[in-house]
Amino acid sequence: MTKRYYFLIRYMPAQADYGLLAGRCISQMHLFMVNNRQAMNKIGVSFPDWSDVTVGQTIAFVAEDKDMMVGLSFQPYFSLMVNEGLFEISSVCEVPDTAIEVRFVRNQTIGKSFLGSKKRRIKRSMVRAELSDVESSLPATNEERVVDSFHRIPISSASSGESYMLFVQKESVGERGTVNFNSYGLATNQERKGTVPELRV
Repeated sequence: MTKRYYFLIRYMPAQADYGLLAGRCISQMHLFMVNNRQAMNKIGVSFPDWSDVTVGQTIAFVAEDKDMMVGLSFQPYFSLMVNEGLFEISSVCEVPDTAIEVRFVRNQTIGKSFLGSKKRRIKRSMVRAELSDVESSLPATNEERVVDSFHRIPISSASSGESYMLFVQKESVGERGTVNFNSYGLATNQERKGTVPELRV
C-alpha cells in the first residue's frame, strides 16, 4: 500500500481557543489546495488529541505525497506563528503501518439543529411560497435528532469573507480508505470517505 506522510502542528499557548486555531490551520490548507490543484482532495486532517471535550492542542495534515506535505508545512502563516512562538511544527514523517485508522467527518446536518439555521430555512420557504403564489406553509420539522459528540470549528472564507462553522465528528474505521477528502481535509456523510491515521502523540 502507498506510504503516507504527515506533519503535526501543536498550539503552544495553554489558554488558546483550539477550535479557532484548528480553523485557521484548515483555512491555510484549503488555500494551499486551491492554489495547487494537484493537491485538491488529497490532503486529510487528523486531530491527535481529539476528545469529547476538545479538538485538542494538535492538528495533523496527511497525504501520500511527501513534497506536498513539505510545501504545506512551509506556508507563510505557519512560519509566522512558529516565529511568534505560538505554533510548534514537526518535520514531515512517514505514517507508521501500525496506526489506527479514523475518519473525521464534516456533518452539516448538525448545524440544522441550531436556531439560526431553522430561521433561515423558514424564511427561505416563505419566500418560495410567495414567489409561487402558493398558500404559505411552514416546513415540517422533525426535531428529534440524536447527535453524537461533535466539535465546532470556525472557518472564514477568503473569497467571500463569510464566516461559518464546520461541525466535525470522529468515527472509528476498520481499515484505510481511499484518499478522498473535501476541500477542508475532512470526510463527508456522502461521497467523501477518506480516512486518516489517528496519530496519538
